[in-house]
Amino acid sequence: MIIRKEHAADHEAITQVTIAAFKTLPISNHTEQFIINVLRAAGVLTLSLVAELDGRIVGHIAFSPVTISDGTEDWYGLGPVSVLPELHRQGIGTALVNEGLSMIKELGGKGCALVGDPNYYQRFGFKHDPGLLHEGVPPEVFLVLPFGATAPQGTVVFHEAFMASS
Repeated sequence: MIIRKEHAADHEAITQVTIAAFKTLPISNHTEQFIINVLRAAGVLTLSLVAELDGRIVGHIAFSPVTISDGTEDWYGLGPVSVLPELHRQGIGTALVNEGLSMIKELGGKGCALVGDPNYYQRFGFKHDPGLLHEGVPPEVFLVLPFGATAPQGTVVFHEAFMASS
């Protein structure tokens, strides 16, 4: 498996992997593919990685800047993360998250925030921090990973692309 930055020729495959990955998830509004496209079009898709297996894109992860009410800069939102359902539990998502976090740190990132399953993301060090919140989301699924010793305090806002519905 190869993890690499997306190319323009990958966009349709990324869309298809994302649709497949979220198709049966009851927690999904099934708009994840639109979120990625809007982030890309807005020029705020800071990092977009694909997992390629035998020349086929089988996974994708996106990172984009977030705003924090205390003025802290260089924090990123992680997501969406997509892996073809038939390839779940083979380490593809883990490889995408690990590589993405490493690259965001290299870009000067100070931390990441996400909305996701704590049972999955705790393995990477993500946890709920009562000092940070994301309005409209249950606190137990809003997780953060500061790259330094301290975390900011306040409200985290993801790019408006996360409201995309088409």
